Amino acid sequence: MTHGTRSAGPAAQARHAVVVGGGLAGVTTALALADAGMRVTLLEGRPRLGGLAFSFRRGDLTVDNGQHVYLRCCTAYRWFLDRIEGAALAPLQDRLDVPVLDLARPEGRRLGRLRRDALPVPLHLGRSLATYPHLSLADRARVGRAALALQGLDLADPALDTHDFGSWLAAHGQSARAVEALWDLVGVATLNAVAGDASLALAAMVFKTGLLSDPGAADIGWARVPLGDLHDRLARKALDSAGVRTELRTRVTSVSPDEDGQWTVEVPGETLRADAVVLAVPQREAHDLLPAGALDAPERLLEIGTAPILNLHVVYDRKVLGRPFFTALGSPVQWVFDRTEASGLREGQYLAVSQSAAQDEIDTPVAVLRERYLPELERLLPPARGAEVRDFFVTRERTATFAPAPGVGRLRPGARTKASGLYLAGAWTATGWPATMESAVRSGVSAADAVLGALGRPRPQALFEFEEAA
Repeated sequence: MTHGTRSAGPAAQARHAVVVGGGLAGVTTALALADAGMRVTLLEGRPRLGGLAFSFRRGDLTVDNGQHVYLRCCTAYRWFLDRIEGAALAPLQDRLDVPVLDLARPEGRRLGRLRRDALPVPLHLGRSLATYPHLSLADRARVGRAALALQGLDLADPALDTHDFGSWLAAHGQSARAVEALWDLVGVATLNAVAGDASLALAAMVFKTGLLSDPGAADIGWARVPLGDLHDRLARKALDSAGVRTELRTRVTSVSPDEDGQWTVEVPGETLRADAVVLAVPQREAHDLLPAGALDAPERLLEIGTAPILNLHVVYDRKVLGRPFFTALGSPVQWVFDRTEASGLREGQYLAVSQSAAQDEIDTPVAVLRERYLPELERLLPPARGAEVRDFFVTRERTATFAPAPGVGRLRPGARTKASGLYLAGAWTATGWPATMESAVRSGVSAADAVLGALGRPRPQALFEFEEAA
């Protein structure tokens, strides 16, 4: 893939952009602007890049703060992986296949699968749903009718954002069981909210794009290496190659416009001048840095709620799970991934249990979580019953995502502000997507596009390849 080259002309050198925030949105913005020939400075307060998708060391293990996945329909994140030369390290399934274990069923009949065929939409899921053991025949038929109704929704209709997905599902004949065993199984993991708490607009976007747009759209991909290898190490290498000046442990104290149309960005010990500034930080941080008049109603940023994700990490002395991942019904356990190889564990097995929409448990003490979840894992995985637990620890992201509540759409700003030369990026901005890695990358592309448009600079062709793939 060609990434564009930086122009060496004096005009290119004169155009300087400062990107505040080194998460996926900020890294994307910086790469895109550098690829278009701009001089770019990226400022990140943490000692690493990657935002909320990162890794850390625990003894001999390299641990992700939480399990992150993406889908084949996440064309922007796939572009990002290509751009940092990391696609081979986070491969996609050949074909969607999700093992679903239901503890309420007798042993031997607990496993169901959600998988697709190579047939056109919506027939690609027909056989899987027809044989899905966790729904009654009547529920399966009603799920098909609801899917057709979803397909008919207009994602551009702002009225969708005023309704919640749970009420819509109930109005379309979906039983509580169907919501638990199908709609929430997918929705909680992608939206970080149960159906009743989720905007119909965002839920419809997820299900229409992921399950009803293309047969392969929902195939799942995830990193087979620590996330830090992708979002920090490879991202930093790509930034360096593109000529971006990256400063870590550098917290921005103020952003202000100058009388000459430029911007001043203050960090401890240095004042930077820029033609454009992109705030690629969480919404509350962006609110605090915005100069007066940059948004009509800046307080709306503070009205965008947040939702937590809890991750439980369990290291066993032996192998207890024979597949890469599974999801569960009839148990508080949601999704379980095998992270043994990625973490560098040499013997035994390391499982990561990802618990989205974890408002009720995010502050629960580790000892209580251990007491609650280890027996659940033994119920789900018979080989765990005789295994020794060598380590059990917890990571908590209290503000993992924005809350996808009804009405959130009107609170999410676009990339442009009313202040000339100041732009916003972040998964919480108006991308149309819930708070995912895909949304973060899309926001970075939108911000870069807005900067380049305002400065009259051409877009690098490679940057928008993913739009054609979508």
